[in-house]
Amino acid sequence: MILRVVLTLLSHYRRHPGQLAMLLVGLWVASALWSSVQAINATAKESYARANALFSVETDQLARRDGIALGIDDYLLLRQAGLPVSPLLESSLTIENTPVTVLGIDPLTLTFSDLASSNKSNSVEGNGGSLTEFLSPPWQTQLAPDTLAVFGLDRQQAPGATPSIGDQRLPPLALRNDLPPNTLVMDIAAVSTLFGEQATLSLVTATGALTQPPEGYRLTRAASLASPEQLTDSFHLNLTALALLALVVGLFIVQAALGLAMEQRMATLRTLRALGVPGTTITLAILVELLLFGLTGAALGLISGLWLAGKLLPDVASTLASLYQTDVQRSLALPWHYWLGSVAITLGGLLLAGSGVLWRATKLQVLALGQSYAWRHSYQHQLVRMLQAGGLAGLLTLGLATWLSMLPAGKGLMVSFSLVAALLFSCAVCLPPTLNALLRLLQRLLRRHPLGQWSAADMQLQLPRLSLAMMALLIALATNLGVSSMVGGFRLTFLDWLDQRLAAPLYINATPSTLATLNEWLISQPEVLETLPTARGNAELRAISSPTSNEHVSNQAAPLDTIAVFGISTVPTLTSQWPLLETLDGIPSAWEALGRQSIFINEQMAVARALQPGDSVLLETLQGAEWYTVAAIYPDYGNPQQQLLVTVDTLIQRFEGELASTGVALRDEADTDTFRQALIAEFDLSPGALVNQQEVKKVATQIFERTFSITRALNGLTLGVAALALLATLLAQAQHRQRQLATLWALGVPRGTLSLLPLVQLGGLALITGLLAIPLGIAITWLLVAVINVAAFGWRLPLQLFPLDIAVMLLTAFSVALFAAAFPSLQLWRTSPCALLNEGTQ
Repeated sequence: MILRVVLTLLSHYRRHPGQLAMLLVGLWVASALWSSVQAINATAKESYARANALFSVETDQLARRDGIALGIDDYLLLRQAGLPVSPLLESSLTIENTPVTVLGIDPLTLTFSDLASSNKSNSVEGNGGSLTEFLSPPWQTQLAPDTLAVFGLDRQQAPGATPSIGDQRLPPLALRNDLPPNTLVMDIAAVSTLFGEQATLSLVTATGALTQPPEGYRLTRAASLASPEQLTDSFHLNLTALALLALVVGLFIVQAALGLAMEQRMATLRTLRALGVPGTTITLAILVELLLFGLTGAALGLISGLWLAGKLLPDVASTLASLYQTDVQRSLALPWHYWLGSVAITLGGLLLAGSGVLWRATKLQVLALGQSYAWRHSYQHQLVRMLQAGGLAGLLTLGLATWLSMLPAGKGLMVSFSLVAALLFSCAVCLPPTLNALLRLLQRLLRRHPLGQWSAADMQLQLPRLSLAMMALLIALATNLGVSSMVGGFRLTFLDWLDQRLAAPLYINATPSTLATLNEWLISQPEVLETLPTARGNAELRAISSPTSNEHVSNQAAPLDTIAVFGISTVPTLTSQWPLLETLDGIPSAWEALGRQSIFINEQMAVARALQPGDSVLLETLQGAEWYTVAAIYPDYGNPQQQLLVTVDTLIQRFEGELASTGVALRDEADTDTFRQALIAEFDLSPGALVNQQEVKKVATQIFERTFSITRALNGLTLGVAALALLATLLAQAQHRQRQLATLWALGVPRGTLSLLPLVQLGGLALITGLLAIPLGIAITWLLVAVINVAAFGWRLPLQLFPLDIAVMLLTAFSVALFAAAFPSLQLWRTSPCALLNEGTQ
């Protein structure tokens, strides 16, 4: 019986194929956007897992305190002292414009690493996966299958191949699935033979194997190193939130189509009940129908989502490489649970969208099924329930906001997203009652204009069918405004920050020893106005002291917690432009204090450690542990790490830092090209070591644009889905609308006026929705820049609104409505008067 009922219900879509297309398109688009983002996230997480296999975040690392590079003598000395250290040689290649990392390991001493264990357990694909062949000449080059594209090889050609690099050849290739992309792993002897002194030696040891560093060495704990997955969690969470929003908007289309289809099948349901079919059987048949639609939509969505993910993945990989220095493979790698998860989310969303239809179908009485407007009669009660649901959602929003205000700064990312979701839900649910009240008011204002009053009343009559589409449009417009304002504000702030930070027109990158001699030479040159050397290093943070705290010393800093330190020169060219967010005693006093026992901290560290100007931190220096006062907090956009700022002299003399680069400001009459040539000739520098300020800004801007390309894409697709919801709703009810308009035509209203009427009606309704979306979009913008951005990245953006964006948003809402109403209006215009009369008599 259920099969017969299902076939009977499905026959409805033979007469109304537009509704079937509406259902499938809604599921298809929603599933495609969700599946594409989840495919990108799954691929990235798989790359992070493979990167973690390289033990970079699971081991402690040793470095010399005097700043001299580690050598084989250091390794032998520590091993003879009985310390469990292992050598690691690292070099790099550029093959076909692709950077490739080369690692040389010693599996015999690297007993604590998953990488060494994999070598010993013979997990290498192809011929020759034994430890002996890895250690013995001609050795092996282990790499992931997706790295083969760099050499122009495939899986069949790879085992045993020896690609050439310059005048030398790599050891025979062997595939390993657990290695990250663009990484080659060899025995340490092979890397030493191939690269010689070009390879950099590091010494690593198992986490916690050394309780304290050997004399003359610095120990960096694994706990102070962030894994790629930790650094990028917020980025992927933002993508997931946008995809979930697109899924919700797509499900609005589905719910509107289901409601319309059920209303038009009232006579069929009445007949089935009159023939003795139980209500439970009809409900089960509708459920089977939903599952069939869900599986079809999920399949279409998966195929389209994989295609979309393949298009977006290269930009995402470039973004993650630029922001977090993490390599993500550029081809999709999807685990089995991805497929099940995507189908489950689509089916779950469909059942949620159809739950109201199922519930109302079981509650309606048999006699009520004979009423053609049974569903619409209950709409006024639905408006009351919507207001009640909106009130409850508003209380939930206030509760989440209160909870968030009680959390420390930089915490509660999930609570922040829940707050945005609750705010969107409460406003969306309250939209239909608001539109209904405005249309009632409009009818009273247009009492002397019969056609205008009829138009307002007609829109109120259409509201049950249009409400879901308008809710989707409200969410899409508000989110579009919020995200575009956030991205636009970030862009302006980022470019201003670059102008302030890149004060020198020319920057020189070289080795620390070269920079030390070069700085002395620059001072003696008459065309040089100022030099701006910078330095980098690390400091061990032991404790934090806050005058406002009840306890003198806070336990927020673990012993030997390593913090990055950046050194600058406090020259007027830099200090006059360097932005400061908060200071202890004003900006001039802060710069004066920086040369003494004071430091600046970036906003990321201030948020993460709950620090403010006037607090003190205990840092380990060459002279022992010393207290430093936080004199100021400065913005550091895009930096995922906490950072201290000191002078170059302080960093080198107290924290064993080393010079990183030098900025040069030339006099107005100086010849820049001649000066560059003199620098290159005097210090044997490569042309790439001299970087123009404009080139740095250009590269940084390109990274920024690439970073938000996927955000813009998903934002635009979400708005497109909302437009599709309106179009599908209007197409589905076009025939019913013609019957109503036929009566007006018979009363003497011209057909041209009737064709323009839907454009004016829907355009006005969309414009009202757009106006209501403005305050909601501003609220979302504030939550994005002041709450979510702080919780996700540790720094806050200034709130910037763009009137042009708001105008474009309103124009977009109006255009979307006109586009959605254009086809039904054109169809009405082409309808003959005879056909309209026939519609009116039906």
